[in-house]
Amino acid sequence: MAMTDYELPCERDVEQVWERLDAVGAGQADEHELTCPHCRAARESLLALREATAELVADDDLPPALFGRIMSAVRAEVRRGSMVALPTPEPGVVEISEQAVAAVLRYAADTVDGVRARRCRVRTAENGVVEVELTLAVSLRNVTGGEALALVRERVTTAAAARVGLTLAKLDLLVDDIFEEATVEEDTAGEPGE
Repeated sequence: MAMTDYELPCERDVEQVWERLDAVGAGQADEHELTCPHCRAARESLLALREATAELVADDDLPPALFGRIMSAVRAEVRRGSMVALPTPEPGVVEISEQAVAAVLRYAADTVDGVRARRCRVRTAENGVVEVELTLAVSLRNVTGGEALALVRERVTTAAAARVGLTLAKLDLLVDDIFEEATVEEDTAGEPGE
């Protein structure tokens, strides 16, 4: 099974470099592997990737920032579904996928401190007008939940209009989870040098 179809400028595939990653250290490298700057750079990158992956496998707790980046990537991989027609001043049709709209709206909700967007469902009501149901998780430290939700509503509505060109006919915010964030003191506790 091919890992990639990425060919280096020296005409070797990255998969070949991956398969022979340990050959240089074991004294089994060929002349090309020892002298090619492209293969050396790819090997160094792959070694760093392998080391980082090993650290993640060994670590029982994923860092919150890494978890967020992983979830963003997962959200980005959703298949395109139904399309939403955007209002246009000229004759013709301009459409955007409901998933793309949902990604913009989730991002807008994520900008509110102590709030994480979860699921976002977008339904077309009519041309340029949509109904949205946005599921959120709220931090335990967020004692001003009502204020945070009002801010989420404001930012999501603004993002729909300013970034996508849609008017929200309806925005339902549903809080379905509460999460606990580590404080700065907890994050630095137990680090070497303290």
